[in-house]
Amino acid sequence: MRNKLTRLVLLVILIAGIAAVISYRDQLDAESLQQWLQDAGSAAPVLFMLIYVVGTVFFLPGSLLTLVGGALFGPVLGTFYNLTAATIGAMLSFIVARYLASDWVANKTGGRMKQLINGVEAEGWRFVAFVRLVPLFPFNLLNYALGLTRISFTQYSIATYICMLPGAIAYTYLGYIGREAATGGEGLVQKGMLALALLAVVSFLPRLIGKLRKGSMMSITELKQKLDTDEDVLLLDVRTPDDYNGEQGHIAGSMLIPLEELEQRIDELSDYLEKPVITICRTDRKSEKAAQLLAQKGFADVHVARMGMTDWIKNNYPVN
Repeated sequence: MRNKLTRLVLLVILIAGIAAVISYRDQLDAESLQQWLQDAGSAAPVLFMLIYVVGTVFFLPGSLLTLVGGALFGPVLGTFYNLTAATIGAMLSFIVARYLASDWVANKTGGRMKQLINGVEAEGWRFVAFVRLVPLFPFNLLNYALGLTRISFTQYSIATYICMLPGAIAYTYLGYIGREAATGGEGLVQKGMLALALLAVVSFLPRLIGKLRKGSMMSITELKQKLDTDEDVLLLDVRTPDDYNGEQGHIAGSMLIPLEELEQRIDELSDYLEKPVITICRTDRKSEKAAQLLAQKGFADVHVARMGMTDWIKNNYPVN
């Protein structure tokens, strides 16, 4: 009974805090916060990190605080303070979610939520690393969502700290550049170019990670063998409906989602987040793009059927 009461009190505090932040965050004055911290003297780093940690738990926008950290403490110390505070806040959110909802997760017996949780748990720290490098989900919400899984807290914390580093460096430096521009610092052109370069690297990460996660090309012979062994694999045909039912036909058991609709219908494939997915089209042009998109969306085992239906027909394999 006491345990349930404690959880209820914690939940009420959490909801009240998040509601308050959402209601008043538009009124947050970054300049006033920066001035207040500057007046705090040697206590400024501790106060700043405390605000960042609490803000992370209660859904305060981390990007704003990161820019303030860069402006106050510079690119090196600012990155350390920002990254450390964001990670501590993420760890606390993770613990709160696990404490409040662990029984609910343990008793969950079906549905899409269980499928997603099982997928996350199958990849462990690799999934955490991926979503930190590629921001598929809002940072604050993701911290709580991952607490609902059984990912190791240690792996979660280490992967979070390491893989948030590129973004922390880029946005901290951007805050530092803003301060330099406001105060007329030297070398603004060079510093500005470096800031743009850092942001370009961070924005390129989703494409790079997607390429790394996408599997190799698969020959039509290999595809046929997989299908013949009744392996639990999704064959995703990304052609148009006319092509799917047209002259070339399609492979029995394949699923049709045209490339143009794939991003909007991605939830239909959630059962295969951790299972093999093979994309196919007439050759492999569309299926390459589809595989790239799936990899960027978190699918862990994606392959492309080399030369697609063209080679399938050349090998005289059956079509519908």
